[in-house]
Amino acid sequence: MKYIIENTTLSFKFTMSLKINSKITVLLVLSLFMLNSCGLGADATKYPPNPKDRVKKNMEEGRGFRVSEMLGKNGTGNFEFASSNELWRASLDSIDFMPLASVNYSGGIIITDWYSTTNSNESIKISIRFLTNEIRSDSLDIKVFNRKCKTQSNCIISEKDGDIILQLKSKILKTATIYDKQKKDKNFKPYKNSEIKK
Repeated sequence: MKYIIENTTLSFKFTMSLKINSKITVLLVLSLFMLNSCGLGADATKYPPNPKDRVKKNMEEGRGFRVSEMLGKNGTGNFEFASSNELWRASLDSIDFMPLASVNYSGGIIITDWYSTTNSNESIKISIRFLTNEIRSDSLDIKVFNRKCKTQSNCIISEKDGDIILQLKSKILKTATIYDKQKKDKNFKPYKNSEIKK
C-alpha cells in the first residue's frame, strides 16, 4: 500500500513538472515569435546588402556595441539621457537666454517664460513642440506669443507669425545638424574583424 502511494505521488509530481515545463516552453516560443515580428522599420536603401558590410557600417557610426567597450575597465556601462538628442539640445541652446517655464522631454515640449530685452511693456513667450526626433523642417512646431501691457493687469496677448519663427527653426535645425555630425564623428571607430579582408 505504501509503495502504491509513493509511486502515485512520484507520478503526480512528474506530471505536474511536465505541465509546468511545457507552459514555460510555449511561453518562450511565443515570446521569441513576438519579438522577432517587431521590426524597427529601417530603410533598406540606406544599408548595404552584405551583412558584414552592414555590421561594419553600424559599428563605425556608433549604432552597434562591443561588449568590451560597454564593460570597460571598471565594469560600468555608458548611459546617455536627453542630452543625446541633437534636436532637443539644439532647441535648448537656441533659447538659452530666455527663462524656461516648462521643459518636458518625455512630452516633447519646451515652453519659455515671458521675456523682454528692456523694461518695455512688450514681451514674448516661445513654445517648441517636437513632432519627431529626426532633424528635418517639419519636426518642430514653434509658436511665438507677444504680450503688450498698458498696465500690469491690462495686457493683450497675441500669436506672432513670420520671420522670428523661421529664423528660430533655421537656427535649431542648423545647430542640430552640427551636433549630429559631431556625434557621428565622435562615435566613428574603424571596424576591425579578422574575417573581413580588404
